[in-house]
Amino acid sequence: MSIDDLNKGVNVGTRVSIKDVAVSAGVSTATVSHVINETRYVAEETKQKVHEAMRTLRYSPNSIARSLRSHQSNVIGLVIPVKKNDTSNFFFMSIAHGIESTLKKHGYQLILSNSNEELENEKNQIDMLNSQIVDGVILAPTVLDHNYLENEAYDFPIVFVDRKPEGYEGDCVLVDNFNGTYEAIKLLIDKGHDKIGYLSGPLGISTSEERYQGYKQALEDHGIEYKDDFVRFGEANYENGQLYTEELVDQESVSAIFIANNVMTIGAMITLQEKDIDIPNKLAVIGFDDYEWTKITKPPLTVIKQPAFELGEKAAEVLLEKIKKSTTPSSEYRLPTELVIRGSS
Repeated sequence: MSIDDLNKGVNVGTRVSIKDVAVSAGVSTATVSHVINETRYVAEETKQKVHEAMRTLRYSPNSIARSLRSHQSNVIGLVIPVKKNDTSNFFFMSIAHGIESTLKKHGYQLILSNSNEELENEKNQIDMLNSQIVDGVILAPTVLDHNYLENEAYDFPIVFVDRKPEGYEGDCVLVDNFNGTYEAIKLLIDKGHDKIGYLSGPLGISTSEERYQGYKQALEDHGIEYKDDFVRFGEANYENGQLYTEELVDQESVSAIFIANNVMTIGAMITLQEKDIDIPNKLAVIGFDDYEWTKITKPPLTVIKQPAFELGEKAAEVLLEKIKKSTTPSSEYRLPTELVIRGSS
């Protein structure tokens, strides 16, 4: 019998595998695994289909593999999506500190890994953690579509942090990106601005999508026409922050700019200082994330502050509870942002 047979739960005598059971029951292998190991909530009707398929095929879960998984390692995995030279590493490291502080109180250790914002790397990191027999994983997903998780037989619970995936039902601990952005745009509107530029990284992750929707909804609710010309999407880097800000100021003559991520905010401020733009009299500016440097710009920058440490604490709490009560339905938790008003707005 090979190690692969143990991990896959193969009944070697009859060669019936967990995949055979999944096909017979009309579900994913992950669902079969969750039914066998009770690692996630599964509807009663689906459970019955799986058990019926197991009886029909005379499939018995591999007791050795189950005993290995049932022995807790008291280790949690965390996968974050940070690129080289990306200032978001401060944000995700704050999340990691929050997670670690909670885990230590309960006798758990943390393994940290990085997907580099690439889906294949993320998959590899989760497979690696699975081979280490961790008790659970906290994941900041790289893309919206995470259907692949439904087709993998991971025997531990997964809690998503900061970003909400599609195609997989799991617990999520998130920031209220929509309302945070909405309030920032409303502030600009209340100050008389109706030509508000918007800078963002690419759509395709929940944080970008939600912030963009908050921008559009605030305009609509206050009777201001949405204009594509005022909006710029691109890779989140300094260069695009500089370029798009210059375009919006010189070509579109906006009176205010909202920047939906921290790295593009830095680029925007570089351009505005180089052009000696009078902030906020000629151009109002609001950025995302309250880093120390935002307090020493001229004038200090109005920002949306995210509760990064608290996100980590909550994600760890949710995961530990999930480890204790694996069959509870998945839930979504939203932590509020704070609009920190300074001189730039």
